[in-house]
Amino acid sequence: MPVSTSSRPFGALLTAMVTPMSDDGAVDLDAAVRLARHLVEQGNDGLVLSGTTGEAPTTHAPEKADLVAAVVEAVGDRAVVLSGAGSNDTAHAVRMAEQAAAAGAHGLLVVSPYYSRPSQRGLAQHIEAVADATDLPVMVYDIPARAGVRIAAPTYERLAAHPRIVAVKDATGDPYSGGKALAATGLAWYSGDDSALLQFLAMGGVGLVSVAAHVVAPAFALTLRRWDAGDHAGALAAFRSAIPAIEALNGAGQQAPTAKAALELLGVLPNRSTRLPITPLDDDEVAALRAALVGAGVLGAATV
Repeated sequence: MPVSTSSRPFGALLTAMVTPMSDDGAVDLDAAVRLARHLVEQGNDGLVLSGTTGEAPTTHAPEKADLVAAVVEAVGDRAVVLSGAGSNDTAHAVRMAEQAAAAGAHGLLVVSPYYSRPSQRGLAQHIEAVADATDLPVMVYDIPARAGVRIAAPTYERLAAHPRIVAVKDATGDPYSGGKALAATGLAWYSGDDSALLQFLAMGGVGLVSVAAHVVAPAFALTLRRWDAGDHAGALAAFRSAIPAIEALNGAGQQAPTAKAALELLGVLPNRSTRLPITPLDDDEVAALRAALVGAGVLGAATV
């Protein structure tokens, strides 16, 4: 496994990587390898596969395993590779964890069971069951807007007692509560929202699981380096440089198709194909995205 620390078990900057697909909807492993290498070269020290932005609900078990194996081989020891093991069926999530481990993943991202809206006891037992399934370290993913349930502070305290549950991706939009929970548990806290990075760092967070890092990883990496050095004004300046791209990729709430379209515009991906129910951006939406990325300085004005 790549180098990690107890305070940053999965690195500092991780992109929630899209899953490239060919025009007929098949997972494009060659494009995924190129993308993973590109993201690491841009400053990511971690990659999250088969998460929300990776369209995990519509990719299948063999595809997820093949994706992990290809990306781990491509990035070697230059980045930590996590794979999503998220389902509203605990037995299914356990199988996903086992398959990710067999494929060579360095860690697991375990989201709250969506749609089912379990009790806090059920939520804890679900996450513990997945963590028990392998020897891999676990990042818990709290995203109540999608899952329909939020992890409560006492539940975090219970989960923190598990030897393999070491981190949280917090997409609650509530850095204050996250800061209290991290202080109570000692878990490594990662912002799950690009826009909330500085707030989470101020509350004791250690890094970011990002969508916008598909296109502005250097700005986020600089933000984190400056914060670590105690240069908070410099961190703010670096973060502000990423704000137009954060708005462009997250503003519509459709991160996977927007990130894919941005990568197509940058020439990193050959297309912007997705799987239903996610639809790719149409030409008018791509034109608006192009204008936003030009304004953000990510694309040159002459880029086609």
